[in-house]
Amino acid sequence: MRLGSRPAALGLLLLLCAPAAGAGDAQGEHRTDYDREALLGGQEEVDEYVKLAPEEQQKRLKSIIKKIDLDSDGLLTESELSSWIQMSFKHYAMQEAKQQFVEYDKNSDGRVSWDEYNIQMYDRVIDFDENTALDDAEEESFRQDKKRFEKASQDSDPGLNLEEFIAFEHPEEVDYMTEFVIEEALEEHDKNGDGFVSLDEFLGDYRRDPAANEDPEWILVEKDRFLNDYDRDADGRLDPQELLSWVVPNNQGIAQEEALHLIDEMDLNNDRKLSEAEILENQDLFLTSEATDYGRQLHDEYFYHDEL
Repeated sequence: MRLGSRPAALGLLLLLCAPAAGAGDAQGEHRTDYDREALLGGQEEVDEYVKLAPEEQQKRLKSIIKKIDLDSDGLLTESELSSWIQMSFKHYAMQEAKQQFVEYDKNSDGRVSWDEYNIQMYDRVIDFDENTALDDAEEESFRQDKKRFEKASQDSDPGLNLEEFIAFEHPEEVDYMTEFVIEEALEEHDKNGDGFVSLDEFLGDYRRDPAANEDPEWILVEKDRFLNDYDRDADGRLDPQELLSWVVPNNQGIAQEEALHLIDEMDLNNDRKLSEAEILENQDLFLTSEATDYGRQLHDEYFYHDEL
């Protein structure tokens, strides 16, 4: 499915939440320097982070803590931390889409045409007949991009304006694209055309080796996800809404896990909340978590400025 394979900012954020190969030492210890470089964007941004004076770093961190504390009671709950992390995910996804828009808009007319998108992606315009499959699998998947591009456009003007481009890049964030996301998933996975995705369709081309006594571990994991995470009505198939929970990244779940992790690690008095003092006591941990986007928020006025 093209939604899952394109380099969307949101997808990257989700991938970065998982442990990366080489992210630790030989014993698997957590390397904060790796996190900072990976999530701040590169060595230049890491250098800026390191150069920030401790006093200014703490000042900005305190400002962020106050913004996370929605009820202003001086304590951060799991819900407040989770909401903040989800907001951060969406903010940076939208910021990246805005930056991409400028890069794709070759003639700077305020719209991205289909040809401009082609040129940015492939350095040429790909022509294809609607009824003829392309030899190159990646280019064939570009056909789905064209459908998504057309769906994102809400007016008769050629190309996409900024709002429409964001809908194209992040259909999971825009209500009017939800139907397209579901249709795209069904087109790829619903092999018998019944409007649902069965377990076999969910597993794709997998077939157990006749010589094997049981399924491999990864198949057992996928089956468990199908049965316990996605098939909410336990009817053995995914309806369109259940399908949506599979194909659209679950930011809420990721944010909740990170919020719980921070509380588990930093809550010194076991009240399941974090005070400013507890956070400052474990400042390095907080600055290498999704709560501050690994310190990135300390360099983004959107987060630490008083008028957020």
